[in-house]
Amino acid sequence: MDYMAGKQSIRFKKPVCLLAASSVAGKKEGEGPLGEKMDLLVEDPMYGQANWEAGESQFLREAGEIAIRKAGLSMEDIRLAFSGDLLGQMISSSFAMRSLQIPFYGVYGACASSGAAISAAAMAVHAGYADHALAACSSHFASAEKEFRFPLGYGNQRPKSATWTVTGAGAYVLGTVISDKNRRKNEAGKGRVPGAGNGEKTKSETEKSYILIKGCTTGVIKDYGMSDVYNMGACMAPAAADTIYQALQDFQMEPEDFDCIATGDLGEVGKDLLISLLADNHMDISGVHMDCGMEIYDSDKQDTHAGGSGCACSALVLSALILPKLWRGEWKRVLFVPTGALLSQVTANEGETIPGIAHAVWLERSQQ
Repeated sequence: MDYMAGKQSIRFKKPVCLLAASSVAGKKEGEGPLGEKMDLLVEDPMYGQANWEAGESQFLREAGEIAIRKAGLSMEDIRLAFSGDLLGQMISSSFAMRSLQIPFYGVYGACASSGAAISAAAMAVHAGYADHALAACSSHFASAEKEFRFPLGYGNQRPKSATWTVTGAGAYVLGTVISDKNRRKNEAGKGRVPGAGNGEKTKSETEKSYILIKGCTTGVIKDYGMSDVYNMGACMAPAAADTIYQALQDFQMEPEDFDCIATGDLGEVGKDLLISLLADNHMDISGVHMDCGMEIYDSDKQDTHAGGSGCACSALVLSALILPKLWRGEWKRVLFVPTGALLSQVTANEGETIPGIAHAVWLERSQQ
């Protein structure tokens, strides 16, 4: 059976279900508009560890454990794990998975890693290579500044085009079917269901509904010659525009077929560029577009300049805002498009431009 759709997309013909999601966030994220919707808020940015990197890994490990527990599963039930982060050799993911002891593939898409991980996990489940798979990613403000720009102690000034790397981690359990085994055993009788965070919906209300991953679109790297490490939105907007346009073409759909087209972390600068680039191709998504980087923080009260960024930005918004809206039936269909800027210390210091990537995941609420 041919699962390929159009130029660069995959349409899943058999059910791939998103069974559970988790969100573990830092203090600043907890002070934002989605703070009360997170599964766990951690006041200590080092999470009790000796350094920023080890702290980020602990965020990711905790997110994985929570998602698996919410799905009513054990570590042994997870056949494969796909995870990514921003650090060299993806040390946040690898050290977290060292503790979880799940067969592991590292995936890298910069801040688009949640889209890459979910897509890879969905393909594995759909192909029958795993009955349950874990997709996860993390980022951390301090470890990212140290990795890509300047250590915090340097005290450098940030321009208004800069975004604030989100501290936290998100994880998702994917499977082929909904069954009693997939229901959250550890919280039975508490009125909470696998996908909902912080009591978003009672079990009785969602007994006959679930979220399907209907398809995914693998992004093409786009480079418009940007080299400013403090303007990630401009670097990523061309890739977001290309992936969204191609996904809609491949699936033969229109923007209004979706309740929301959510980009990862373009922020205020990138959002405007995205709308303009798509308009050049006679496509208007302004009526359904949302950027996770503009949802994670309160721009009026929190000094985050252009918005949020990092792998955890789109991951936390997906877990805390988008999926609950699907569970409640407020939205029927979402195109989730995490965005990433593909740079490193080496390329930035050598004067290279910053390519962008975006991966799209088609999420849809369905009935049993």
